[in-house]
Amino acid sequence: MKTIKYLFLSVLSLSALVSCSSDDDTPEVVNEEELITTVRLELTPATGEVVVLQSQDLDGDGPDAPIYTMEGDLVANTDYIGAVQFLNELENPAEDITLEVLEEGDDHQVFYTFTSATDSSFTYNDVDSDGNPIGVSTLFNSGAASTGNTLVVTLRHEPSKSADGVSAGDITNAGGATDAEVTFTYDVN
Repeated sequence: MKTIKYLFLSVLSLSALVSCSSDDDTPEVVNEEELITTVRLELTPATGEVVVLQSQDLDGDGPDAPIYTMEGDLVANTDYIGAVQFLNELENPAEDITLEVLEEGDDHQVFYTFTSATDSSFTYNDVDSDGNPIGVSTLFNSGAASTGNTLVVTLRHEPSKSADGVSAGDITNAGGATDAEVTFTYDVN
């Protein structure tokens, strides 16, 4: 009789444990920020050589500084079609974050800020579903011959695209979070 009593208590305890289990124990999937190791700005003229400005930081937030390179020469007073690419080269094969930026265009904008005295300029070539700029594709004009020019390329997540000046490329009132920011130095010949 004692054996049946202990067996009954064991089964009762086990069923209580199983019935208290919940399907809500499944961990919530977290959408982590993408790691951007490389920003590549390719400038293609109607005729002449393609110019590539690149920042590559293969240790991510590690101690090593990014490596900046420039291939080709910018020709004075020339229009270039600009295409920026954001990559995570720690993945194999490299993950192209640019595709996500375009897919989520309403939540992203690339800003191009000239921080030195230059008459280089850009205009946006692509827009999101609301007609606001994304900035992956641009028209870049090199301006007059000059040296030591700087261009800051900033990818913002969830900027306020309706804020004053943002749709024209002014980052001042954009808000949002910076996903990537690099500063390129270039000369115009």
